[in-house]
Amino acid sequence: MQKKTLQFGLALVLVSSLQGNAQYAKQDSTYKRWFVGSSLFVLLGNFDTKNPPNFAQLNLGYRITGKDVISLEVKTWKYAWPNGIHPFFNKAYKKPEEQFPGYIREYGFAIAYQRFWWKGLYTAVHIMPTWQTFVNKNGNKIDNGFQVFNTYRVGYHVKLFKDKFFIQPSIAITHRAYHTKLPDGFKQLDDKWSKFIFGEPGLHFGYNF
Repeated sequence: MQKKTLQFGLALVLVSSLQGNAQYAKQDSTYKRWFVGSSLFVLLGNFDTKNPPNFAQLNLGYRITGKDVISLEVKTWKYAWPNGIHPFFNKAYKKPEEQFPGYIREYGFAIAYQRFWWKGLYTAVHIMPTWQTFVNKNGNKIDNGFQVFNTYRVGYHVKLFKDKFFIQPSIAITHRAYHTKLPDGFKQLDDKWSKFIFGEPGLHFGYNF
C-alpha cells in the first residue's frame, strides 16, 4: 500500500511540473483568501492493515498575500514503530523486533507558514506541539508525554477546477525537536533512531473559499 501511495504521489509531482503559473500575483486581489484541506497521503495510510495510523487532519488556512500563507492544522494519529524509521526507504520499518510494546496516540496542532517563490514552488515550516498517550499491548494506558514535531517542506501548488480546489505534492524533512522521556520499552527502541527523517513525501489538498 505504501509503495503504491508513493508512486501515486510521484506521478502527481510530474503532473504538477507541467502546470502554468500557480501562485497568486501581487496585483491580483480576486483570489480566495481562505481554504480548508487535509493530507491525502496520510489519510490513505489508514488502509494499512499492519500499522494503520487512524489518522485525521483538518487544515484551515489564510493567504495574507499572494505569496505568504499561514494555516492551522489539527491532527491525531497513532503509531507502533519509532518515528525515526523512514516508512518507505528503511527496511527496519514494520519489523517485529523494532515494534513498540504497544503504541503511541498523539493529538496535536501545527502552525504553518508557507512562502511561494516561483510559479507554484513553495517552502513551508510546520511547528507542531503534540500530546502523547502511551498504550501497552493489552490496550491499557501506561503514561503521558509531550513532543514538538516540526516539518520543513518543499512543494508545488497546483490549481484545479478554476482554482476551487488545489493539491500540493511535496517532499519534507521531519524533525522531533523535543520530547519528554518515553516509558521503558518505548525509550530503548526510540533511542536507536534519528530525530530526523529526510525525503518524506506529502500530498496536501484543499478547497478555496
